[in-house]
Amino acid sequence: MKYVFTFIGCLLLSVAAFAQKGEVIVVKDPLIDSLIAKRAEVYRSSGEVKPNKPIISAYGYRVQIFYGSDRREVFNQQSRFKSSYPKLNSYITYKEPNYYVRVGDFRTRLEAQRLISELRPSFPTLFIFREKINAPTLETNPDDQK
Repeated sequence: MKYVFTFIGCLLLSVAAFAQKGEVIVVKDPLIDSLIAKRAEVYRSSGEVKPNKPIISAYGYRVQIFYGSDRREVFNQQSRFKSSYPKLNSYITYKEPNYYVRVGDFRTRLEAQRLISELRPSFPTLFIFREKINAPTLETNPDDQK
């Protein structure tokens, strides 16, 4: 008899649990839809890069020129690289217990490999890493925008 009441109780609870129905109401600012539409329009453009428009940042390659636990040495290596290659960006990251100096924002591995060939005499430990890179900067003439 005890099992019958337990079975009936469980049956009633399960029916009540699955019988719930609800409605989801999304509350948002109407400007969000217009921003999403503008962003989609920019990225749907005909593939030609327009000045003052964002470029999608994607995964690319960077060259690691130095790593170590001494912070001063890491900054010295970064400044040594920047004095030789002022146009290339350099990035310092810290993952315990080491600091890493990575340079460049290359779209292809071949571009990163070319830099390694140039840097090999100056920096002995060079590695290529695939990671998210910054979008390239567009060099535009003010005369071209007319």
